[in-house]
Amino acid sequence: MEEATVSTIQVLRESSADKENVSSYEPPAKKTKVADKDAEIKHKLEDRLSGILCCAVCLDLPKTCYQCSNGHLMCAGCFNHLLADARIKDETATCPNCRCEINRNICIRNLAVEKAVSELPSDCCFCNQQLPRYQLDHHQRELCQERPCSCRYARIGCHWEGPFHEVAEHEESCAHPKKTGEEVMGALEQLDVQRQEEKKLYSDIFALLSYEKITFNDLQLKPFRTDDFITRLYYETSRFTAFNQQWVIRAKINSDHKNPAHTVNRSLNYQLVVKTKLTTPMNMHFLALSGPFGGVQMKSKIYTFEFNAESTETDYLDLPIDSVECNKLLASKTINIRLVMFQVTK
Repeated sequence: MEEATVSTIQVLRESSADKENVSSYEPPAKKTKVADKDAEIKHKLEDRLSGILCCAVCLDLPKTCYQCSNGHLMCAGCFNHLLADARIKDETATCPNCRCEINRNICIRNLAVEKAVSELPSDCCFCNQQLPRYQLDHHQRELCQERPCSCRYARIGCHWEGPFHEVAEHEESCAHPKKTGEEVMGALEQLDVQRQEEKKLYSDIFALLSYEKITFNDLQLKPFRTDDFITRLYYETSRFTAFNQQWVIRAKINSDHKNPAHTVNRSLNYQLVVKTKLTTPMNMHFLALSGPFGGVQMKSKIYTFEFNAESTETDYLDLPIDSVECNKLLASKTINIRLVMFQVTK
């Protein structure tokens, strides 16, 4: 009996000694469920891939991806913005991670990253359903029951907006189809006012195409800088001939802003200049369009100016492009435009 008691005490001492040899003794953890463990690994993998494949500037996953010579990734928007900033500041564009030089000749598309990103899941911004990114646009545009929609009677004045699954119920009880013709005409007149400017633009263009003297030139605007204390970036074309006269186009960035590098919203303004001496006045209509290799979305806007011996250049006029398209132009070495000119004969 005494021998059994001594052996029991000896076992307890040995177990306590083993515990002291361990820095933090804890009982064995319970086994986790296999399904929960797999979900956790999958979630961590998606997060890790998102961190690896994200843009180095905006930290978002890129649809169109460029990489520097060291493999760092940038989305197309940030890539163009970096090149545009460097153009404005007269600096060499560099990768935000490794500071190596970047330009359109050095950086290349990374299709493997683009395809990998398209397979990663993302939440629908309307219903929070998780879908692969390549399906997300179609889902939000056509399939999502929570996507915002307008009433089918919006053209006659109904301002209701709501999720798609409530449209049918609203349209059954919508009061606008039962309104009088006079009330409906009031809403249609407001809609016509909004469309009038666009209709006038196209009618003016067709009217100008019937003019006798029409010419167009595909031009390249090349960058140059002033010699002032604060250098500014300008663009100018080579001389071109139209209506037996020599012309140039000049352009500058954000004519109403002192330092365009300090603003995100950018615009281009251009002026038409006649370089030869005029003996008789010339009344001109002209508009700038995207050139054959311009690759930007540009709206149409017609300008009119009468050139004479005293007035040889127009004011700086708005080039109708948005800020994203402006960065695309600034990121290029040259800006390609097509200038269409119409001379008004008296």
